[in-house]
Amino acid sequence: MLDRINASLSALAKAEQRVARLVLSDPGAFAGLPVVELAARAQVSKPTVVRFCRSMGYGGLRDFKLKLAGSVREGVPYIHRSVDTNDKTGDVMVKVIDNTLAAFLKYRNEASATAMERAVRALVESCEAGRRIEFYGAGNSGIVAQDGQHKFFRLGVHSVACSDGHMQVMSASLLGPGDCAVVISNSGRTRDLMDACQIAGKRGATTIVITASDSPLATAGQIHLAADHPENYDEYSPMLSRLLHLLMIDILATCVALRLGSERLQPLLQEMKKNLRSKRYT
Repeated sequence: MLDRINASLSALAKAEQRVARLVLSDPGAFAGLPVVELAARAQVSKPTVVRFCRSMGYGGLRDFKLKLAGSVREGVPYIHRSVDTNDKTGDVMVKVIDNTLAAFLKYRNEASATAMERAVRALVESCEAGRRIEFYGAGNSGIVAQDGQHKFFRLGVHSVACSDGHMQVMSASLLGPGDCAVVISNSGRTRDLMDACQIAGKRGATTIVITASDSPLATAGQIHLAADHPENYDEYSPMLSRLLHLLMIDILATCVALRLGSERLQPLLQEMKKNLRSKRYT
């Protein structure tokens, strides 16, 4: 979080820069002080403190302070430990698990609750209106798209997953206002996914992109859910990105299920489980 704040310092308004410098000077104290004290120390108004938190991509002061406190309390450095050809099996196990845990903690502390809320709201509106929700991905991201489709169709939603470039473009061409297209990509450089995202947007659908912050796809969608990690996807098959993307799909599906409510979902899930009993050994 502190690296992000420091990197964004020059782009902030002057009053917000004072708040940023207060955070950087003593993040532990900032996480524990009330807004009145924070405003006094930074010599700004209370709304400016809240605006700073939102400028950094968080839902507000409370969201920002929770993430900051978690980051300061854990003190877990985000160091990607690359596997080596000389590593023993035990070494590989430790490195892969440590990388995954560090990536998840980093995402928890840096994730924008505001962007996630926008995505959840758009998906819920599509569900309640009986519209389509489509998931697009290629390669490893295509597997994540299938997972998204699986989780959402269990909620009684008309959902589709496409991993073929031609099918993505054709499917996006049939979307319209009220529909949602969730585009998933590690590199954010796949031409077919870019085309499908742009077509869906032109058709009036809400486009949600799950990709790295510095990828071309990040600016192509209407709602960007950032999935940043140091993994070298040109050298290895993506692992961290896939796990992060699956985690983000889980968050979206859980939030949407909670918003739809148990009165709507419980009968559907009970009927589904009842019909699946015949498929299992007793």
